[in-house]
Amino acid sequence: MRHILAFIWKYNFFFLFLVLEVAALILIANTSYYQSAVLNRITYGVSGNILNTWSGITSYFRLRDENLQLAADNIRLRQQLTRNQSSTDTLSVAVTDTATGIQYRYTLAKVISNSTNRRDNYIMLNKGRKHGINRDMAVINADGVVGTVVSTSDNFSWVMSVLNKHSKISGRINRLNQMGTVVWQGGSPMMGTLTDLPAHVKVKTGDTITTSGFSHIFPENIPIGTVRHIALNKGDHFYTIQFNFAADLNSLGTVYIVKNLYQHEQQELSKQVIDEK
Repeated sequence: MRHILAFIWKYNFFFLFLVLEVAALILIANTSYYQSAVLNRITYGVSGNILNTWSGITSYFRLRDENLQLAADNIRLRQQLTRNQSSTDTLSVAVTDTATGIQYRYTLAKVISNSTNRRDNYIMLNKGRKHGINRDMAVINADGVVGTVVSTSDNFSWVMSVLNKHSKISGRINRLNQMGTVVWQGGSPMMGTLTDLPAHVKVKTGDTITTSGFSHIFPENIPIGTVRHIALNKGDHFYTIQFNFAADLNSLGTVYIVKNLYQHEQQELSKQVIDEK
């Protein structure tokens, strides 16, 4: 302890300089939007590189499991797709329709940071703008829905997990073809909530919930979960349905980032109709 104190005292001006520098940066970030944005980009880049390096070290020891998971991902993904497929490279798959052409492009990415124990959970991926990734892209794995891209840098993507109070996804009870809204109300990372489902339909425990395809982000029929508990309070016109997520969001390793190549066209058409009203 005496040696540590002596070392600190010897270099006290240097440590004081560091403290003042940190304080100055914090003040700048809190008072200037531009400077704050610059600092945030630098922070994301540095933290992303650190997390990517650490992920590479840990994934080395899980290499066999990762390879098995990748193989399973590819097989299950191909089984889910009912359209023709053409592979562009080892990291992306283009889903094609002979009538309309390519609509969705799937890019493989690795999870380098993930949380499930907060109210607002996010995921960092090792693919960014240089790889053609932009905000408002869907993120899935072989089991089901994972989240939505909300921000990107050159090499990394920041994903809003479905375990986030701001996440809202259009879901459908497959057996009934009835639509609702998928949200997460906190608590267990294994369970979500389906709301806005009309009370007149006959939902059953075990019913499958998938994406509706109405959001311009997620392709339809991607698994979301399985109905576990159904509640309908007296006087309510809509169910509150608890379901088990299809994807294990606490053990994500590799995921697919999904780009809807017609998204801009669909959004422009929707905007045009709204403006005409």
